[in-house]
Amino acid sequence: MGGTMDGTKQRRRGNTRQRIQDVALELFAEQGYEKTSLREIAERLEVTKAALYYHFKTKEEIIVSLFEDLTQPIEDLIEWGRRQPHTLETKQEIVRRYSEVLTDAAPLFRFMQENQATVRELSIGEMFKDRMLGIRDIIIDPDADLVDQVRCISALFTMHAGMFVLKDLEGDPEDKRRAVLEVATDLVTQAHKGA
Repeated sequence: MGGTMDGTKQRRRGNTRQRIQDVALELFAEQGYEKTSLREIAERLEVTKAALYYHFKTKEEIIVSLFEDLTQPIEDLIEWGRRQPHTLETKQEIVRRYSEVLTDAAPLFRFMQENQATVRELSIGEMFKDRMLGIRDIIIDPDADLVDQVRCISALFTMHAGMFVLKDLEGDPEDKRRAVLEVATDLVTQAHKGA
């Protein structure tokens, strides 16, 4: 498992491991995961295959490492949320932070959307589901009634849908992110009032 610190944006940019991940994800998006070879990734990076091999032995390793790096902030958020009181402020803050985490991980979500078979094979899907359940558990009150539980789950779905469905809506991506966040926050707020 990669260290937690890999996710920091500044470090990520100049770091070879990170550049390999970014270029691999670009190629996977352009021509599909199956059709992309390690050699092509090395060529686009203008490094030798041996240099690439030093960091990753297989495409699977690249995707799994990307997944771990980009979802680490979700883990961190869950850890933070578990230590907080179940107040409305906490829940709104969780939703706000989650929205940012999802925005940073957008390329990975597109990969998951477009390569569902691969995602199933690599058990990334399972890891992802576990993280979703972790997020759900920190925004739902244990004794909330069913309607309020559904509201909280809908808040998460709204943010996930914002990643894919709203791509086709007109408008600035940041405006769309804020609109999605507002709807998700409303749902969590309503659920909290119901509690």
